Amino acid sequence: MEHTKIERLLEKYFQGETSIAQEKELTNYFSGSDVAQHLEQYKPLFGYFSLAKEQTISREIQLKTKKSSFAWLSIAASVVVLLGVGMYVYTSSNPVDAHEKLGTYTNPDEAFKATQKALALLSNHVNTGIGSVQYIQEYDNSKDEIFTK
Repeated sequence: MEHTKIERLLEKYFQGETSIAQEKELTNYFSGSDVAQHLEQYKPLFGYFSLAKEQTISREIQLKTKKSSFAWLSIAASVVVLLGVGMYVYTSSNPVDAHEKLGTYTNPDEAFKATQKALALLSNHVNTGIGSVQYIQEYDNSKDEIFTK
């Protein structure tokens, strides 16, 4: 009768449906000397669990703290703040003349000459681009003549 009960408990154990009390009963049965012959194969399994309970760890485990990463983070934040303040002070201490910055002229004749110079430069670059387009147009015409014949 006891063997059938142990077999049912083993079946429940391997399906993961046993309670802690039932697992203790199995451990007690397999640690005893009157284990059935056909159940001897499970004796080392439950014997291991009882041995594992008795083992203790004697060495200390050192846990790493995250304090050092926080220190580096605070140092980096301080450097960024100092650079920001330094850039602000540097740029605000060297004011640029508003007329220089905007390229404005107080004399109308100077403004007219500067405008003519800029337009001449623009016209020169546009004419260069038109010349390149004419070469492409000539190429397209030649290609069309060759492939239509």
